[in-house]
Amino acid sequence: MTAIEIQRTIPAGQRARIAAAAFFMQLALGAVYGWSVFLNPLQEQFAATRAGTNLTFTITLAVLGITAGFGGHLQQRIGARATATVAGLLYGLGVFLSGLAQNLPQFYLTYGVLGGVGLGLGYIVPLAVLIGWFPDKRGFITGLAVTGFGLGALVTSPLAAELILFVGVQRTLMLLGLSYLVVIVVAAQFLRSAPDGFVPSGWTPPARMQTMAGGNLTLAEALRTRCWYLLWGMLALNVAAGAALISVASPLAQELAGVGPAIGAMVVCVISLFNGAGRLFWGACSDRIGRPTTFLALFMLQTSAFAVLGGSDTLAMLLLPIAIIALCYGGGFGTMPAFTADMFGAKNAGTIYGVMLTAWSAGAVVGPILIAAMPYRTALLLVAGLLLAAAVLPLSFSSRPGRVDLTRMSSMTAPRA
Repeated sequence: MTAIEIQRTIPAGQRARIAAAAFFMQLALGAVYGWSVFLNPLQEQFAATRAGTNLTFTITLAVLGITAGFGGHLQQRIGARATATVAGLLYGLGVFLSGLAQNLPQFYLTYGVLGGVGLGLGYIVPLAVLIGWFPDKRGFITGLAVTGFGLGALVTSPLAAELILFVGVQRTLMLLGLSYLVVIVVAAQFLRSAPDGFVPSGWTPPARMQTMAGGNLTLAEALRTRCWYLLWGMLALNVAAGAALISVASPLAQELAGVGPAIGAMVVCVISLFNGAGRLFWGACSDRIGRPTTFLALFMLQTSAFAVLGGSDTLAMLLLPIAIIALCYGGGFGTMPAFTADMFGAKNAGTIYGVMLTAWSAGAVVGPILIAAMPYRTALLLVAGLLLAAAVLPLSFSSRPGRVDLTRMSSMTAPRA
């Protein structure tokens, strides 16, 4: 079928409905970023250390990153709707069952492993679907989808904080788990992949988009390029920095600024708001200024913000650098799916980016463990130094559109623009 014939088979409003479903699905999945609201109550519940309790968040994001690659592959085999439905069932049940856990190992298995598998399978599906439906607004639309993920904690954190006071932390987890299950499974029914060869009406792919990837690379081909490992490293370092802050946001604010749990929950909401906004803002910006320039800006802004945060001792001083860090953390997730599609083509972008999300696992392990293992101020300054060093990675890409390094790591000839 020609592009015009394919367009005629698409019902009016199809793209908008799919985008809305993807957003709400990501909103429910992104509730995981409200984790720090549960940290102190769970530490008391299980009579555990801060590091031991916070390991749950590390496990969850690590399992998410490992599982996401399978999510992209599973979507190609059984379809977006079925994969997203399975994801909603697993994530919702994982959180629900964590409310029945009697000790930390059981909590690790339910919230961390079972919930993390659901997150990994679910996170990649909306992104892969939207990349196919919106080739004309790649950065913006993937930014919009993961904005929902970033805003999840904004909705759930204040609700969870109140529920914990009235019904306890375990019943709160059970109620939230059921809610996540319903929202994700319902949203999943609206997802479907774009037809092969789909092009939006009135839009012609620019020459630089056609030549940048040198065709649609498979996962195996992408893994034989230096470019894939550069992108992986950039994402891992950005995640490590943001996950370190997110994992301890509430207790960090309480310790550094001397505020109570309610204000600590408010800080989590600030992070969620800017995390979500950053995904849309930086994703859209990357369409204009380029993906490498965007990542350079993310690393430099965060370097300054972490350095300032390490010397802050009042709530007013904390909020601005925390907001900047959250904005940039979200920006990495808003930009990288489009960056991946630019480099390797849109056809297999879901699978390739899904495997790249192992960088999320790596960052989720390093960041929270680092910040829980030493005094907060020391850890914050150390993270600032790591981000400054990371700024060299986006400089490996040319800032001019269409000039990318897809040099093969084997003897195969690399496609060049």
